Amino acid sequence: MLEITPSLNIDERDLQLEFVRASGPGGQNVNKVATAVQLRFDVRASSLPEDVKNRLIKIAGKRITNEGMLVIEAKNFRTQEQNREDAIQRFVELVRKAAVKPKLRAKTKPTQASKEKRLKTKKERGEIKKIRQNKSYE
Repeated sequence: MLEITPSLNIDERDLQLEFVRASGPGGQNVNKVATAVQLRFDVRASSLPEDVKNRLIKIAGKRITNEGMLVIEAKNFRTQEQNREDAIQRFVELVRKAAVKPKLRAKTKPTQASKEKRLKTKKERGEIKKIRQNKSYE
């Protein structure tokens, strides 16, 4: 079991880990050994609470497929085990972020003083423009 928060756990069997060949430079080793890890997690079919699922889909962005599958690719390290740990760690951090409820924004009203100040500056600006007017039509 992966512990995301004290109240939220995910079974490791829900994660699909696939080892693939990493791209980029690396000589013969990169062509022979599948060290990169592709972690797949079906968000829609998971046991996560509905609000966490929705936030996870929103936070994940391009890493979510149309079918609701979260795909995390890890290829920073030379060994499968390090890449596997990296992928799982990044997954846990992403779900942790999604588990936090965002603070609701409290609507505020402008104060009486700020309204008066705004109207005063508008009035002053209008007076300046009135002075500049060319009154040749009289």
